[in-house]
Amino acid sequence: MKKSKPPSRRAEIHQLYQVYAAGLETLSARALLTFLHKEQKELAANEEKAESLIDRFEINETARENSSMTFEGFLRYMESKECCVFNQAHTSVYQDMDQPLTSYFISTSHNTYLTGDQLVGQSSLDAYVSALRKGCRCLEIDCWDGPDTEPVVYHGHTLTSKILFKDVITTVGQHAFEVSAYPVILSLENHCSREQQEVMAEYLISILGENLLIAPLDHPTAGDLPSPNDLKYKILIKNKKLKRQIETEDAAEGEESANEGEEEEDEEEEDHQTKAKFWSPRKAGSKKKKKKVVVAEALSDLVIYTRSVKFISFSHSRDNQNCYENTSMEEKKACKLLKASGSDFVEHNQKFLSRIYPTGLRMSSSNYKPVEFWNVGSQLVALNFQSPGLPMDLNDGLFQDNGGCGYVLKPAVLMSTQMRFDPNSSHHKRKSTYLLLKVISGSNLPLPRSGKALDPFVRVEIHGIASDSCRKNTHTVKNNSLSPRWDTDMSFTIRLPELCLVRFCVRDQTGILSSEFVGQYTLPFKSLKKGYRWVPLQSKDGFSLDPASLFVYISHS
Repeated sequence: MKKSKPPSRRAEIHQLYQVYAAGLETLSARALLTFLHKEQKELAANEEKAESLIDRFEINETARENSSMTFEGFLRYMESKECCVFNQAHTSVYQDMDQPLTSYFISTSHNTYLTGDQLVGQSSLDAYVSALRKGCRCLEIDCWDGPDTEPVVYHGHTLTSKILFKDVITTVGQHAFEVSAYPVILSLENHCSREQQEVMAEYLISILGENLLIAPLDHPTAGDLPSPNDLKYKILIKNKKLKRQIETEDAAEGEESANEGEEEEDEEEEDHQTKAKFWSPRKAGSKKKKKKVVVAEALSDLVIYTRSVKFISFSHSRDNQNCYENTSMEEKKACKLLKASGSDFVEHNQKFLSRIYPTGLRMSSSNYKPVEFWNVGSQLVALNFQSPGLPMDLNDGLFQDNGGCGYVLKPAVLMSTQMRFDPNSSHHKRKSTYLLLKVISGSNLPLPRSGKALDPFVRVEIHGIASDSCRKNTHTVKNNSLSPRWDTDMSFTIRLPELCLVRFCVRDQTGILSSEFVGQYTLPFKSLKKGYRWVPLQSKDGFSLDPASLFVYISHS
């Protein structure tokens, strides 16, 4: 049984209790209902709801018989999930899952097999298990020819260790649907010979069995591209695909090779060239002809709704790209495009899946901030899941929504065909939302390794479109890890709350201008509950620091 939180906010909660008990020894169901309406903004609550809370949290039989709550019962309620800052209705899948795949942000991992850096890090099957258990739905597999006709997975042209392709597929098959029933996309970065690609295809079919999607669906509910509901318990292969030709087979093969060769000048390829240069710099002026990878028919046949094509331009995609084709681009290229033509990027992502991945220069597996790419509607924003820090906090915060299923419906502003939207513009004809937030106190904050009590302060950050993004700090409380009290009011003006994430970060003031991370919690603005709420804190690695938490009051209009 989970241990209950130590009642460390007694003083703050007791003050509230006394206000609503109005001098009486217990809180009546009617007084509790007034509290729910006035403070917690639970406007749909009725007396039945108040009585059900008394039944759940009050253990004093006399009080329960009188439909009232003692202070201990009220404290239990205030410390329960009912009063968590994260809307508990969002801990289950609640969004429309019948829209085409392009309508969702999809939790996506880059170089999923790595547990460390991009040069000498370990490749591990556990990394796939860990990503899937975090709700990741798009995994990357870098495939290379291995000995004895056994394809291997590792980061090419580097000293990262190798694991067998068949073991990766077995691991994915075992864990794909542990935390989510919605489809998994295997993004293959394929460097194998035709012979070993045929081996890959055999493994995919024999190991994944009925879970592998091998043919288009008869009647997808969402039109051309199916929905997450259509593809429940299915694994999709994302790879290049041969172009079918009407000519004779020989002519067709020549045509296909030529097409594949053109497409092979891919951004991900350039990443591997960056690594190769790092390890074996060639003399200036020498050029090595790159080997073209032609897709084996057996593997090509497994690519149904996620065919990788090269991105040329938004206008080229508009005129030539099919709905079942997707592009991948490196963060720097994507960044230039979103700055130059944000609204075109948004429009592109209404029709097609686009994947963004970290530049090959991030040798330490660091991450970019994903928010600006979500702001243009990119679905597959790939991050190094093994690298903790702000980008992964934001990713975990976004994908905590909708039951943690790995698919979050994009807001209407990114899907509207009536109005062009550019996240870079500061002229959004929208009524602003005013977020008022009071950081009241903290409790049971984890001590640093030194064992010395913290000098904690809280930083509240808004991550959204550029004009909404900002951060504010409380003052520092000296020498108090157990129950620091701040009582700091903050206000934020937000234009597009539906694109905002709110991050609470506790830091330890270690010097005049220096501070260290203690714990954080990130959630979508739309999942914030109003009223008096507690904020569960997480470690740098995203694990719960229970019972460490904050106590806040939230209001917005």
